[in-house]
Amino acid sequence: MHMADALISPAVGGTMLAVTAGVLAYSAKKVQNDMDESKIPLMGVMGAFVFTAQMINFSIPGTGSSGHLGGGMLLAILLGPYAGFLTMASILLIQALFFGDGGLLAYGCNVFNLGFYTCFVAYPFIYKKFVRKGINPRNIFAGSMVSSVVGLQLGAFSVVVETLLSGKTELPFGQFLLFMLPIHLAIGVIEGLATAAIVTFIWKARPEILERAVVGETLRGVPIKKVMVGLAVVTVIVGGLLSWFASTNPDGLEWSIERVAGTAELESASGIHRIFSEIQNRVAFLPDYGFKTVEDDTAGQPVEEDESSWPSVDAGTSVSGIVGGAITLVLTVILGWIINVSRKRKSKATKAVA
Repeated sequence: MHMADALISPAVGGTMLAVTAGVLAYSAKKVQNDMDESKIPLMGVMGAFVFTAQMINFSIPGTGSSGHLGGGMLLAILLGPYAGFLTMASILLIQALFFGDGGLLAYGCNVFNLGFYTCFVAYPFIYKKFVRKGINPRNIFAGSMVSSVVGLQLGAFSVVVETLLSGKTELPFGQFLLFMLPIHLAIGVIEGLATAAIVTFIWKARPEILERAVVGETLRGVPIKKVMVGLAVVTVIVGGLLSWFASTNPDGLEWSIERVAGTAELESASGIHRIFSEIQNRVAFLPDYGFKTVEDDTAGQPVEEDESSWPSVDAGTSVSGIVGGAITLVLTVILGWIINVSRKRKSKATKAVA
């Protein structure tokens, strides 16, 4: 559900950027309660893993559409809602800036749609209810499935509302909704299965990670090196190799737009849209998760890939997965470090005053 800038108006995009900035500031403040040196590298590795996981589109049988792991629930379950939201914001920023995936004007919408509903609605009000009486494979499965489906449905509904408020007459509310919700219901079921499998695996390896995330405690004293190494290895494999096997079908959002508007890409003549597009074209050094070509620079848009070949064995895709994961890891670690330093300074100042 990476929205392009053409789907929203400057007013909606600006408003959602402001709303998302407020949620990020709130999360940065609240996450200090359970932030320590142990959690920072886990945030980085999880950010890198979700970045590469989002590159793997899976086909939705009988539809001609595809979907990919959103990762919001996974981040919330393993990191807690505040660190999870901050990590999602880092992932989407790297994708928009360096890979041209999702618009810069639509950045606030994308973070809100993929991160807010999962971290601050589905996680506390659904997932935590399932594991309240104990964290075990059955409760993890049920909680992951229901929360993933609900979180994605809310995000899909939010996309439709944002296009409505943006005055996109090409996408009538009722008709657009009738395509968006069912296709994202199917995607949500698959995401729930994947989330449950990953969370259960980590629970068996180091249950303290989940237990402390639920109650908002730090990971101090919990040995998580093996878990992080395992996630790092899987991240490299997914980004470097499995990304070749991503479905070439349009994702749920593009598929829905094409069914309603007759084309998967809407155009906008707004000056603000052109400014953001120009910035994105200049900054994205691996547009559409591939090497930039002469045509990219000339036309300002990535060249369409040959969808007849599958798997797509492409060095550019592998480099994008590994480099993108590494950049996301570094950004998230830096963000966590800044928050941790701020926490320590506030703690020292409080003690000095006392």
